[in-house]
Amino acid sequence: MAANRRNGTAAPALEDMLSSASHPRTTLPNVATIVTTVAALYFGREVFLPIAIALLLTFALAPLVSGLKRIGIPRIAAVIASVVGAFAALALFSFVVATQVSELAQNIPIYQTNILTKIRSLKETGVGGGIVSRLSAVIERVGQEIDRQDASLPAATPDKPPRDPVPVEIVAREKPLEVLQNIVGPLISPLGSAGLIIVVVIFMLLEREDLRDRFIRLVGYGDLHRTTEALRDAGKRVGRYLLMQLVVNIVYAIPIAAGLWILGIPNALLWGLLALALRFVPYIGPAIGMLLPLFLALAVAPGWSLLLWTAALFVMMELITGNVIEPWLYGSRTGLSPLAIIVAAIFWTWLWGPLGLILSTPLTVCLVVLGRHVPQFEFLDVLFGNEPVLEPHARLYQRLLAGDPDEATDHAEEILEEKYLVEFYHKVAIPALLLGERDRARGVMGDVQRRQVAASALTLVANLDEDAREEADDEEDTVVTSEADADDDGAAEEQVDLPDGAGLSVLCAGGRGELDDAAAAMLAQVLQVQGATAATAGFADMEPSSIRNLDLAGIDTVVVGFLNRDSVKHARFLVRRLKRAKPSLRVGIVFWSEDGTGDKEAAVKLEEDLNADFVAHGMVDAAVGALSQEPAVVLKLAKRRTRRPRAAARKASAAAATS
Repeated sequence: MAANRRNGTAAPALEDMLSSASHPRTTLPNVATIVTTVAALYFGREVFLPIAIALLLTFALAPLVSGLKRIGIPRIAAVIASVVGAFAALALFSFVVATQVSELAQNIPIYQTNILTKIRSLKETGVGGGIVSRLSAVIERVGQEIDRQDASLPAATPDKPPRDPVPVEIVAREKPLEVLQNIVGPLISPLGSAGLIIVVVIFMLLEREDLRDRFIRLVGYGDLHRTTEALRDAGKRVGRYLLMQLVVNIVYAIPIAAGLWILGIPNALLWGLLALALRFVPYIGPAIGMLLPLFLALAVAPGWSLLLWTAALFVMMELITGNVIEPWLYGSRTGLSPLAIIVAAIFWTWLWGPLGLILSTPLTVCLVVLGRHVPQFEFLDVLFGNEPVLEPHARLYQRLLAGDPDEATDHAEEILEEKYLVEFYHKVAIPALLLGERDRARGVMGDVQRRQVAASALTLVANLDEDAREEADDEEDTVVTSEADADDDGAAEEQVDLPDGAGLSVLCAGGRGELDDAAAAMLAQVLQVQGATAATAGFADMEPSSIRNLDLAGIDTVVVGFLNRDSVKHARFLVRRLKRAKPSLRVGIVFWSEDGTGDKEAAVKLEEDLNADFVAHGMVDAAVGALSQEPAVVLKLAKRRTRRPRAAARKASAAAATS
């Protein structure tokens, strides 16, 4: 884990997750808008489907056109060459598939004997009680019932013997024009759609810049940078997805075709081409491409070994492709969540049929990119994107609020693959507890729920003990990035090297509640990582009746933390009580904040006012202050009001009354 943190190759950087500021609430379109849009896509599919196919082909061919232009080919020639080449490849693919299907249809009767043999073997294996036997019995009973109904009809008499049916032959005399119409008619619609798609693709590639300008003027004229970035991202993401998916499918299909040919499966080229095409369909495509070769393997050979070898071939190639080839080709990621891919496949299939299933993933990618960059469509990115929609500290607080420390631990360990424990507590865990304190102050969190959040946070700390020990065993010094006060423009980052705590004993205590106790436990664990002996005390131990019972022998520093920053008076009281109990004790006060920073001048004044050795606002500053070797601040005497004798006070009041 430490190596991962040093190399930065494990999880996404925490700064990337924290970089985006909190967004306003995402507004969803009303029901009327959704219904109108879906109805328009459904009833206008004859128009929108060719346009959608043309749009995706434009995204796929745009890099090729740009490459041809860079080598000096004119724009029109590059566009026409790219489109003609792409559709020629599709036409060749369709021709080969049609030829193979025709050949397969002619050979199917040859395999009838093997299929019947396997059915008999299954029936014999059932020993009279199998599924095949039961189905045969049911069919036999139905046949007997039909025969019984036929027997109830009037039978033939000797006077009227039954007549044999007269064969009738219907000869259709069609004109040559009608025959031609029957042949060409079914081809007009697909050929017309293909021609329309070709024309639209050509004009989209030729007028790409003009279409981009019109789109910018329509949805994002007020923010040219964001809209331009959206178009660039959409083109790059969809084009890369289609290209990489094509490469993956080819790498998958070639061994499938070769393996089926070696095994002796007829029409191996057909199954390889179908595997290539069907793998564009998410999840269910590879399964569909495997079923037909398995059925053919069942029909070709009398035994069962060919079926098993065929299944093993598909499973092996699917494992290699999914675990080796696709991760290697990193650009095939779509930016969609797995659930979004499934839902999109169902929706687009219902909307546009089989073609909608094939187009579902790239179309949804376009919608997600649009939602990621255009505020009006942000809900699309929230619904279908794979990026976290909650900031890390909000996600952690939601897990704690739900009483699920195990999932909170998983969330923490994802971050700890790259970051140190102190950084996780500093940037994620403490801000999560501050959300809980804010809910408590607003009155929306009851006592039971507050205790549940605190208990879940303490369980999280306990679950991270192993990570803390692993980090403590690392010989490398803990160097974290902290935000230091800079000029008026904002905060500048600086590297902070946490000091070694060997030989120091620190007591971390909560100030005023259970959530403060959880924050104190986090600080104690950070100090233990640095080699200090750290113990914890609850907020109840800091009560006036209990603070005198604290065992401060051997304690060098006491750190008291408050999530509620309106606790200055209580902090002053605790500092005085602790220093009176042990004058040589260093006492630090932490007023936790989300960014972990504060005004240095204000912190110095607050230290003087509280008579504390240090005042911190974040986990890093608290750890640095707790591990400091500086001597303790001497307790200042409290200013006392001078009291006049009671007799003198009575005389003064009487004199004032007579005057």
